[in-house]
Amino acid sequence: MKYAEILYRLAIALWVGGSSLFTFVLTPLLFKTETRDTAGRIVGTLFPGYFRWGLACGGIALLCRIFLKGGKMELATGILLLMLAATSFQAFYIEPKAAEIKRQIVSFETTPKDDPFRKQFSKLHGVSAVCNLAVVAGGVVLVILM
Repeated sequence: MKYAEILYRLAIALWVGGSSLFTFVLTPLLFKTETRDTAGRIVGTLFPGYFRWGLACGGIALLCRIFLKGGKMELATGILLLMLAATSFQAFYIEPKAAEIKRQIVSFETTPKDDPFRKQFSKLHGVSAVCNLAVVAGGVVLVILM
């Protein structure tokens, strides 16, 4: 049981730490130091791995939680399931759809904001940002519950 508890804590720490670093440090730094198109290309390249990381950490944490609690549903397990659902939605729906739309936009620097593809992309980006912040917030709650 001790190893499952350690692995659970480690998975949560790596997931929340990685998400926080990506969201609050790496992405803003890229958009501050690079052109919008270059930063967007870099972040877009990193997204699939970012979401796989979240799914792997979340899956490990959930399996450990189920093992530790004998399958009993409780608040932490529910939060983990919601975090995994948000990450899955981002990984399997939002990211591929946003990448497809992004290919239709020659440049975010020269394409007008009222362009239909830019509007679609902005909506998806907003939903993704809310999901991402929910995952970080859920992770913070899990750390507090530990």
